[in-house]
Amino acid sequence: MKRTHLPLNALRVFDAAARHLSFTRAADELAVTPAAVGQQIRALEDLLGVVLFRRTNKGLELTDEACAGLESLRTGFLHFEDAVQAMQAGQSSHVFTIAAPRDFFAAWLAPRLAAFRAQNPSARFVLVDGEMTDFTEANLDLAVRWTDGPGDLEGVPLGAAERIVIGSGERIGWPGDASGEDEDTAPAIMVGDAGQAIAAAAAGMGSARVPAMLAQGLLDAAELQSLGTAEPCRRAYWLVAPLPQWRQKKVKELVAALTA
Repeated sequence: MKRTHLPLNALRVFDAAARHLSFTRAADELAVTPAAVGQQIRALEDLLGVVLFRRTNKGLELTDEACAGLESLRTGFLHFEDAVQAMQAGQSSHVFTIAAPRDFFAAWLAPRLAAFRAQNPSARFVLVDGEMTDFTEANLDLAVRWTDGPGDLEGVPLGAAERIVIGSGERIGWPGDASGEDEDTAPAIMVGDAGQAIAAAAAGMGSARVPAMLAQGLLDAAELQSLGTAEPCRRAYWLVAPLPQWRQKKVKELVAALTA
């Protein structure tokens, strides 16, 4: 019989009934009715073309056919348990693989990961550069992205959707700045990310419109002297992951710490 056709639920019921030699006690273990156990056993017998249990004055007895496959069946269930435990091992692991923009990591994320590790000394971090890193290829737990929402992923914003203009003079552009929303002219200077835009503005090269959260992080680190007034925008820094990662206990703990 092909594995795609294996009656796994009925085999689980058979295993319980064989261990207890009682449909009633098997039903208690499986949280179903004795009638449901009997139905599963009859369906399995019909499928296999054999009789699995014989009723006697002393109760249920296993037939020779049932005994012939029982040991292998239980070994298979033990392998299933091992497989499930192996798949769940990542949930108990304390290694976090996170993709985040370099500028955001330096200005905001790094001190918070340090604080989390101070409270959780066994925590280990693997940082990957790049907002759009593929979750499967990089085996990511979480990613930080400057975006207008989580898209097809699950996510929470790490701060308000605000931007701020620092510096003065000609505009400094960067890929995450939504230039084109309200300007018709190209920026005088184009840099690679918001961190470089902030550095260029701080050096007097022009004015940069950057995430307020990022600029505030650099202000707190005394790398900027003053800021203007924040204004609402469509984008924010989002902490995102596919739903399976989001359900992991270790991810929930880290997300709670970063969004506190």
